[in-house]
Amino acid sequence: MLMTQADAKASRRRGFHAYLDVAVVVLVLVATNLIAHFTTVWASIATVPIAAVILVALTRRRGLGWAELGLSPKQWKTGSIYALGAVGLVVTVVAIGALLPMTRPFFMADRYATISAALVASMIVIPLQTVIPEELAFRGVLHGTLGRIYGARGVFAAGSLLFGLWHIASSLGLTAGNAGLSNFLGGGVFGQIAGIVAAVIATAAAGFVFTWLRRRSGSLIAPIALHWSLNGIGALAAALVWHASMS
Repeated sequence: MLMTQADAKASRRRGFHAYLDVAVVVLVLVATNLIAHFTTVWASIATVPIAAVILVALTRRRGLGWAELGLSPKQWKTGSIYALGAVGLVVTVVAIGALLPMTRPFFMADRYATISAALVASMIVIPLQTVIPEELAFRGVLHGTLGRIYGARGVFAAGSLLFGLWHIASSLGLTAGNAGLSNFLGGGVFGQIAGIVAAVIATAAAGFVFTWLRRRSGSLIAPIALHWSLNGIGALAAALVWHASMS
């Protein structure tokens, strides 16, 4: 059936709105990142969770379905299975890394020097302030809006790259607070730049894996579980390494 002029016009309008939705999401993410890292302490705590909720609400009003956001109950079972596998793998890798003398210094981050600090971070701060909001924003909203105009390759490439760039601000001074990284990358300006570049590459790669889990399982449960385990279990392992080194 030939497309009528009205159909062609409607298709172009839908395409324009799809690109506009992506642009708005990216702009909101950029503004959120800047506010969270370069304003007040309270902004650093609340900005990302609030922005994630706003983005979900906005895109729902724009017609993005629960399945497109990775929030459909139909995928909870599959997402949970992948989540258990991801967490088990991370626990194994982190345990090996914390036990090996060669890699143990990389776990010695100053902010997790006490077990109480690591527990609060892993069980409250990391899931509520970082993991769940970021997954809602990136593997939920951004993934869904990108999926309407790009194929799988575009979603993987753009989503992973933007997730890596998202971590530039949070990686400022990364090497200064980590004994293993400062010894490996060096200090001074070069060490700081190398730390930022390494963080962007690492988080972009992580974003690629999170996106794969999101597409494979159809649910945000799996990438949320993997994201939390990398951060939360890593924080607990860091505290245990500090505790062992002090005893």
